[in-house]
Amino acid sequence: MERIADLLTEELKTAFTAAGYPADKVRVSQSNRPDLCEYQCNGAMPLAKTAHKAPLAIAKEVVEHLSGSRRIDNAQAVAPGFINMDVKESYLAEYLGDMAASSRMGCDEAEDPMTIVIDYGGPNVAKPLHVGHLRSAVIGESLKRIARYCGHKVIGDVHLGDWGLQMGLIITELQERQPGLVYFDESYTGDYPQEPPFTISDLEEIYPTASKKSKEDDAYHAKALEATAQLQAGRRGYRALFQQILQVSVTDLKRNYKALNVDFDLWLGESDAQKYIPGMVKKLEDEGLAHESQGALVVDVAEESDSKEIPPCIIRKSDGASLYATTDLATIVQRMQDFHPDEILYVVDKRQQMHFTQVFRVAKKGGLVEPDTKLEFLGFGTMNGKDGKPFKTREGGVMRLEVLLNDIYEEMYRKIRENQEGRGSEESGEDEARETAKVVGLAALKYGDLSNQASKNYVFDLDRFTSFEGNTGPYILYTIVRAKSILKRYEEAGKKVDQEAFLPVNDPNVKQLELECARFNGVIADAFAETAPHKVCAYIYNLSNVFNHFYHETRILGEQDEKKQASYIALLDLTKRILETCIDVLGFSAPERM
Repeated sequence: MERIADLLTEELKTAFTAAGYPADKVRVSQSNRPDLCEYQCNGAMPLAKTAHKAPLAIAKEVVEHLSGSRRIDNAQAVAPGFINMDVKESYLAEYLGDMAASSRMGCDEAEDPMTIVIDYGGPNVAKPLHVGHLRSAVIGESLKRIARYCGHKVIGDVHLGDWGLQMGLIITELQERQPGLVYFDESYTGDYPQEPPFTISDLEEIYPTASKKSKEDDAYHAKALEATAQLQAGRRGYRALFQQILQVSVTDLKRNYKALNVDFDLWLGESDAQKYIPGMVKKLEDEGLAHESQGALVVDVAEESDSKEIPPCIIRKSDGASLYATTDLATIVQRMQDFHPDEILYVVDKRQQMHFTQVFRVAKKGGLVEPDTKLEFLGFGTMNGKDGKPFKTREGGVMRLEVLLNDIYEEMYRKIRENQEGRGSEESGEDEARETAKVVGLAALKYGDLSNQASKNYVFDLDRFTSFEGNTGPYILYTIVRAKSILKRYEEAGKKVDQEAFLPVNDPNVKQLELECARFNGVIADAFAETAPHKVCAYIYNLSNVFNHFYHETRILGEQDEKKQASYIALLDLTKRILETCIDVLGFSAPERM
């Protein structure tokens, strides 16, 4: 279905043409003064000079040609030349009926779907997820879901940090602790044990211990570097140990990401891109792009239009080692070969913008991607504490993600119990209340993040995020639960919901909700086009406010006119379906009751 604003634009273009004026720049948009009108057009303003007429005079001529419109009502020309208009109630009922009859509520799937790879997550193996991993996971998951809802093929890749010195550090520390393990015996030719010689808890203790030793002991650091080199050179025992580190780490990472309702199609890491590096480097050298500078291999990426210095991209250090840029470029080669994507989107901390500017320019200059392949960097800001600094534990350390989730679940459980007592409603059982707290707590966390523009920093405020009032996840879920409750009572009265039973209703409270529902397809399209989940959040907050006003001002179940009541119920059901779809693309769900 076309957006309602676009359909109104068609009407206005016809009217401008009929009045003898060009219509190529005519656009209708939602009014920012709903007290005056519902939609507005300023197409008469730029015509004044060429038409040698006042904009108001042009607008009045155009309005005369709107008198027979089946979509537009109350069209008026107002100074200095705007055209204000409302949507006809009869047409709005027809439009909403068509929306309700569609399983996608008016959101057409892309006619020419793209293949998109989204790189989000980026955890390091052998380390626990912490709050610094939250934004990439939450934003990336939502963008993946929005793009899929729009009909595109999307591949989500966690892109593990599983290569480099950290592996050498773990191997070195393991060897010091358990030197008798067969992995360290170079003469061993048998099969290695299937059971890893460590747990995830062991790994989470081993890595920081090894890292600390490496900084304090030069000999230990040298051993770790040598272990890294031997691993990367293919030493058999180290490769077997590496695979077990991956197995244990990825199992734990999947558990933690599942708690966030985040999943990936690919669990590839930096190690998977290593085999593409030699060919990629040779291509850059053969094309004369890569050259030596102070012993390192670099590609110049500066452009004349740059407003600030963009240093060369280092492909290989003077000691022959690869860098993040090397791995990222090799990963691009891998993705192009495996998926031929139209777009690769990186959801990464905005402080890495320079790195990706360099990588993208090398990829384009070196022909590692097709000329029309879109490489996009979505840099996100930090999650800060109330002191305005990056969020920490009370002790000043980096908080583990599962600790943060548990804190939210406990606070949500407490508030749910308080809310039930305050309303005098029947309390749910302990198990149900705990499960509800998890569902609502996750919504509180994700909505609290996604409602902010991705590039902006935001303050994590547990009290505000878990509130049932205001612009919060729990408020959105409470609205959905309220709608579910009304629908349940309607059906318990022996009535069946007719999703298309929309009638023209002369009631501003009803019409305001109808107009807000009609915006759904445009909001989803814009959120995809602008990679902006916060636009979905802003929409459902406003939709929830309008719905709750409608609920308080309208007799729904008490309406005696059955056709009018059926129309109210159809509107309520459509609102619920829209809200549920929106929270699904944001990556969370609603409980049956709260």
